[in-house]
Amino acid sequence: MSVRVLVVDDQRVVRDGLALLRVAPDLDLVGTAENGQVALDRLDELAPDVVLMDLRMPVLDGVEATRRIRAGHPTVQVIVLTTYADDESVFAALRAGARGYLTKDADADEIVRAVRRVHAGEAMLDTSVQARLLDALGGAAPASAPARAAEPADLPDDLTPREAEVLALIAEGLSNTEIARRLVVSEATVKTHVNRLFAKTGVRDRAQAVRYAYRQGLARP
Repeated sequence: MSVRVLVVDDQRVVRDGLALLRVAPDLDLVGTAENGQVALDRLDELAPDVVLMDLRMPVLDGVEATRRIRAGHPTVQVIVLTTYADDESVFAALRAGARGYLTKDADADEIVRAVRRVHAGEAMLDTSVQARLLDALGGAAPASAPARAAEPADLPDDLTPREAEVLALIAEGLSNTEIARRLVVSEATVKTHVNRLFAKTGVRDRAQAVRYAYRQGLARP
């Protein structure tokens, strides 16, 4: 079944440009909207699985539209696609419930990949956004620091070393399948670790898990 996508942007050239999504056989561009209010008004009619959301629009901006979509339609996932990658915009969008954050210099393949991954329940953050998130939270070790396995005493919320390792790989943007390949375990085992670490840390989704990992110093850019 195709992933149904709604594009929300006040610039017609952007809306028209994202018609490129139609070339992906597993994506279905079900409609466009020129601001957040129009998107909300058409949400039930269009029934999207994923919304590509601009941030700065008239009538209703992308942050508030994302918040209302996630509150009223929790199965609909939102990817912010915007010109802006400043700290205020990033954190406002993630707090509102966005599962992905891309800047508009992302190429077609990146956008298609983000839609697929977010629809599959993963988070998708632009690398520059991940770096800003790390800088703002300030918890990760510098890139030059030697890597070492985390000891149980070092870990928050009773995480096991394996759960911390899975969390760090989530922060790298890996899917469950990719994590399973990296750790040479089954995907079912990875899902078990993910469920347990979500329960222990109190995060609800992978975007929150990424923030948690950086805040606790369990991930690095």
